[in-house]
Amino acid sequence: MQIFSKVLRDTDVHVRFSFPTHCLEHLDFSGNNLVDLHVKDRCGELRVIRCLKRNGVYDKPVLSMGWLKFVADYGLRVGDKVVLHREDDQNLGSQFMIEAKRRIMLLGEEAWGDVTRAN
Repeated sequence: MQIFSKVLRDTDVHVRFSFPTHCLEHLDFSGNNLVDLHVKDRCGELRVIRCLKRNGVYDKPVLSMGWLKFVADYGLRVGDKVVLHREDDQNLGSQFMIEAKRRIMLLGEEAWGDVTRAN
């Protein structure tokens, strides 16, 4: 199940990645304002990316620690897209997968292609 997809902006690529508040229902913070997400990337590498809920009027979530390494590993840039999926497994619980996409022109039509690891 797709939790969110977002086209990257400058702050997402260089500082931290913010995503819609309604996505918090898919994450288990257990009373804290942070959770370490264990996500698999397209190469099957298991990554730990920290998700924080901002304090303030609303709990806007952001990905911080581990996020910029993912950006660097995939050579992401402004205009690329990130998609986060959750798969529920009876034995393992919730599993997350993260994908990076890049806008391409294919036979004169705009499409999104998978971004492969840069290094």
